[in-house]
Amino acid sequence: MTEPQHFSPMQQLKRSLYAMRNGIVADSLRRAGCPYRLIFGVSLPQMVDIARQFAPDTDMAETLWRDNSLRESNLIAAMLFPTDSLSIDRARALVTDNVRWSEDADILCFKLLKYTDFAPQLAAELVASDQPLRRYTGLRLYMNIVSRCPADAAAAAAAELARPNPLSALATMLADEADFILNPDN
Repeated sequence: MTEPQHFSPMQQLKRSLYAMRNGIVADSLRRAGCPYRLIFGVSLPQMVDIARQFAPDTDMAETLWRDNSLRESNLIAAMLFPTDSLSIDRARALVTDNVRWSEDADILCFKLLKYTDFAPQLAAELVASDQPLRRYTGLRLYMNIVSRCPADAAAAAAAELARPNPLSALATMLADEADFILNPDN
């Protein structure tokens, strides 16, 4: 008779991600320029379902962020990090160290950063950057918190649209959202 195997939470998580691999999605992500060496092709709804099986855990999230070769590790880390443990300095480091392309920014902002008290300050810092991916992250964060600071979001969108080579689609959407909030009668 064999003993049942017991897996650590990290092993359980990795096994769940591995079981959900999708080669077609992985190939599409590679063709789209996903910068990760390993891509399982797990969809975002599947990652959300997997993340729900675990309690928020700073150590697990940090371990996942250090695994910078697997796309899914980076994304699910943002879903597992407890927002009350996140400082603005750590958030800045996450943007610097872990945002390598737009999907990273989208999930980090949507699943973690928008819940912080310092989100407006961080968004303002990011949109002032000369680096397009940082500005993209700041605009995405503003999109997630536009109802909290519509005037600041509108100003950030206007500043982006005034730049040479702006991130115009995202900035235009942000400007429209902020305008809708600021001018509900129009």
